[in-house]
Amino acid sequence: MPVLLLRLVAACSALLFVGSCSSGDATSVAGKDDLIIGVSFDQPGLGVRRLDGSFRGIDVDVARYIANELGVAETKISWLEAQPANREKLLTSGQVDLVLSTYSITEKRKEVIDFVGPYFLAGQDLLVRMDDSRISGPESLNNDAALRLCSVQGTTSAEYVKTEFAKNVKLVEYPKFSDCVTAVLADNADAMTTDDVILAGYAAQNPELLRVVGKPFSKEEYGIGIRKGDAEGKKKITEAVRKMIDSGEWKKVIERNVGPSGYVIPEPPKVSS
Repeated sequence: MPVLLLRLVAACSALLFVGSCSSGDATSVAGKDDLIIGVSFDQPGLGVRRLDGSFRGIDVDVARYIANELGVAETKISWLEAQPANREKLLTSGQVDLVLSTYSITEKRKEVIDFVGPYFLAGQDLLVRMDDSRISGPESLNNDAALRLCSVQGTTSAEYVKTEFAKNVKLVEYPKFSDCVTAVLADNADAMTTDDVILAGYAAQNPELLRVVGKPFSKEEYGIGIRKGDAEGKKKITEAVRKMIDSGEWKKVIERNVGPSGYVIPEPPKVSS
């Protein structure tokens, strides 16, 4: 028997205690005793790290529910900040096990990682200063060549607006959503664009200064990011999300986190994968 084949047989024999010489089972999130989960730290209503170190938001609560269904206690969850520009890298590098960070499901992202979902449906909108009447929708950004549109690096939001509605608008990019909010408040940008549920959280924090235009112009499906090839983990998480929706817990989570902002809560999504 060739030496290389002998080594392979020996390696597989040594791994019989995990049931396979494939690395898929050993690395599945379905078999872990603890989890590292990537969430946003600065998105009110979705994912926020509070001053006391605790975490709140829809994405955080969905993550906790999934972890519990996988048999992982909340005390065994570690939270890592996931920013739009680094979400795929966090998964592919193994720094996190899951990402729940208003992570829109796209075909391009599915080339690199897998998704479970959707678990929430949102629509892209605009956040502007309360006293600014120039912007009534994405098309109105064309009315003034000096208008500045802020978006976050690693998202497709601003580029979509520029491509589909306002080709001449000036784009301003920052690393975090909260940076864009600050830019609008400081008059360093005239509007911010991202998903309406995110914008609603920021408007609720600054009700006298900011408003959401209220004319959604896209459909965003939020999914749970998971490393590619983890079939068992994907199956278990899909079951967990469906159970959350069917049990009514999903609706409670949404109402608790964004209901007070006046955001119109959508119907539960149909989980496709």
